[in-house]
Amino acid sequence: MLLKVAKFKFFLVLLALWFGCTSISFAGLFDDEEARKAILDLRQKIEAIELSRTQDKQALQNLQLAQQSIQSLRDENMQIKRSLLDLQTLIEQLRSDLSKQVGQQEQLAKDVSEIQRRQRDLAQGVDDRMRRLEPIKVNPDGKEFLADPAEVKEYDASLALFRKGDFKSTTQSFIDFLRRYPQSGYQSLGLFWLGNAQYANREYREAIVNFKSAVDANPASSKAPEALLAMANSQIELKDTRNARRTLEDLMRIYPQSEAAAAAKDRLSRLK
Repeated sequence: MLLKVAKFKFFLVLLALWFGCTSISFAGLFDDEEARKAILDLRQKIEAIELSRTQDKQALQNLQLAQQSIQSLRDENMQIKRSLLDLQTLIEQLRSDLSKQVGQQEQLAKDVSEIQRRQRDLAQGVDDRMRRLEPIKVNPDGKEFLADPAEVKEYDASLALFRKGDFKSTTQSFIDFLRRYPQSGYQSLGLFWLGNAQYANREYREAIVNFKSAVDANPASSKAPEALLAMANSQIELKDTRNARRTLEDLMRIYPQSEAAAAAKDRLSRLK
């Protein structure tokens, strides 16, 4: 299209030059007024063509500038896209780093919590062991005293054997207990239950010794009257009536208000 316009413009220029050169020879064919009009008209057309050509050149330049601007915008757009892509990559990297840091912090918090739990368990274990080692107050027979936790546990275990009726094991258990804790506050009670286990095993002589030792160790014990009564019963089993009578009389004299004293009076009345 531009090539056709250029050819047409070139034709008009040639025509104008031809008319200019031959204006004298045509003067006879046209009068002056008509010639001037034709020349003016031709000049106007030539100027319009030149103007159109100038406008086309300007339009072409504008088009080129527009294309350059578009290309520049495209380049800028591509650069922005690359920058956005780089920024997105950076954001993802930061998110990944942040996630790792959060994970590390959570793990650190768990580790700290676990360490604290272990410390609490350790402290609790130490406290428990200390409590197991510290003497505790007990009052098994109206007399309060301090005893080691292991001592209390061993006494209770021995007494549990007696209550189960395992008198043979009870005898050995209390013998071991009294040997291990010779100064124990449980001494009189241990001797009392040992004597009862031996009486149940028909070990009357050994029972008499331990019942007497129980009373001597703690005359104020609530078990003392029962120990004397059991001692007299052991003497009766051995046919030692004289000593049995003496033991029953001592029981009635020393502990007159006890239930064992009432039983002793009845037992004494039946002795021959």
